Amino acid sequence: MTAALDYPKEVVTSAYVRYLPVPGLDSELALITIDNGLDHTRPTTFGPAGLANLAAAFDQIEARSPTVAAIAVTGKPFIFAVGADLSGIGLIDTRDKALQISRLGHEVFGRFKHSTIPTFAFVNGAAMGGGVELALHCHYRTLSTGAAAIALPECFLGIVPGWGGTQLLPNLIGADGAVTVILDNALNQNRMLNAKQAAKLGIADVTFEPADFLERSIEWAASVLSGSTTVTRPAIDRGQAWTAALERGRALVDAKFHGAAPAPYRALELLEAARGGVEGDQFLAGTAAEDDALADLLMTDELRAGLYSFDLVQKRAKRPVGVPDKKLTRPVSKVGIVGAGLMAGQLALLFTRRLEVPVVLTDLDQERLDRGVAYVHDEIDKLLGKGRVSTDKANRLKSLVSGSLTKDAFADADFVLEAVFEDLAVKRRVFAEVEAVVGPDCILATNTSSLSITEMAADLEHPERVVGFHFFNPVAVLPLLEIVRGAKTDDATLATAFDVGRTLKKSCVLVQDAPAFVVNRLLTRFLGAVTTAVDQGTPIEVADRALVPLGLPMSPFILLQLVGPAVALHTSETL
Repeated sequence: MTAALDYPKEVVTSAYVRYLPVPGLDSELALITIDNGLDHTRPTTFGPAGLANLAAAFDQIEARSPTVAAIAVTGKPFIFAVGADLSGIGLIDTRDKALQISRLGHEVFGRFKHSTIPTFAFVNGAAMGGGVELALHCHYRTLSTGAAAIALPECFLGIVPGWGGTQLLPNLIGADGAVTVILDNALNQNRMLNAKQAAKLGIADVTFEPADFLERSIEWAASVLSGSTTVTRPAIDRGQAWTAALERGRALVDAKFHGAAPAPYRALELLEAARGGVEGDQFLAGTAAEDDALADLLMTDELRAGLYSFDLVQKRAKRPVGVPDKKLTRPVSKVGIVGAGLMAGQLALLFTRRLEVPVVLTDLDQERLDRGVAYVHDEIDKLLGKGRVSTDKANRLKSLVSGSLTKDAFADADFVLEAVFEDLAVKRRVFAEVEAVVGPDCILATNTSSLSITEMAADLEHPERVVGFHFFNPVAVLPLLEIVRGAKTDDATLATAFDVGRTLKKSCVLVQDAPAFVVNRLLTRFLGAVTTAVDQGTPIEVADRALVPLGLPMSPFILLQLVGPAVALHTSETL
């Protein structure tokens, strides 16, 4: 089967087998380590050859005499496995090939589920997609508390968990938890679970610290095999709770896509198919349904677009074209933000949390300034209430945020970002005032959504330190950051801007200093077509609903309401 599925560029994952004598066991424990031979920056994946290697390891173990006491699988340092090798998807040009790769994954992983020898997954690090599905096929699972990324991200890309995930996960943690992992998390910027969250959902039976994770996992496995440890799992409600979970899933998918994206709807169908359990013919029927769904989706334009987008965001954005050498980056030990409104408050919160350096806001109005600082403090308190920061860290972060009625507070700042009204004259005046008090190496950044960076810097003594730094609202949620190089922006400024953006955990894209840059340029053209149709006599309700099949997050006129007519008009006039 694998010959027809050769991926010439597959980074082949090996499966190394060790036989370990374990105190308390009458025979050895067979430990499979899956490893592609590269460090953690190139995570372990499964292509046809990698799956064949895993199957060969299982063959070797089954042939050993005397029979081993247990079979365990773990990964290389920091990585368990992150799923299928996406580089080969472009080579799947027929539905038959798509079926083959889906069935191959089920065949190999299924051996861990159907084995008469107890199987254990020692999830030592990042586990996504097929890595999670391999662990789900094992009878027992341990999880390192250092595993920072656990997810089934397939619907984010335009496919479904196709190697058992849609069947095994809801039958392990319940349908509601499965909807959260497979749909809610995946469709919300590909949100990941940390180890604590995964364990709370029930994905793992037990967690151990990274320092002695493998040793503790082996000891725990021995205690399970000897009967001194009993693993209990909650009963799964296959009735009303299952129905309610699927209704929740459908509501969130409808809200995001309005029927336009096939993958999440196929995932809902598969979750319904899993209601009958994962034993015998029921499991075979469920995995066959996964095979069909994956084969169909691998042929869609939605998947190709999803993979292209994933490549842009996850790979190319990490090595963007045109970005100067990192060695030119200047340190940023204090940040200034001009303005104290809602956008400025969001920016102050982000810089404080990610950079953990002093952040000072300025405004002409004391009441508005107090509200801006209070907003940041309140948001940090909310993080504390949710357990996302400790009391000490919350206090430290709040102490970093301050306000000032004068720009003298920027005197020792290394990076000043303006977030004032979208008017070129106002922004030029602000930058002139800031330049008068900051040092010669301080970077001046603007959050403008459409104005010319070159014109904004034209009258400054040091125009080379001005750069566009355009966030999208809400700042904490949307990952894109447009970084705009003006005509005189120098390499050190641009390199520092990208370094700061990466530290803020944003997907940074270098864009041309053209009216409205990229996103708003496209958006304005798009909205212009809709409003033109209305001007020509199309009822607003009809025009607003016409684009529903595209699966946009919101309709054109709802978006206009959110943006505000004044901002929309300004951007249009800029274009």
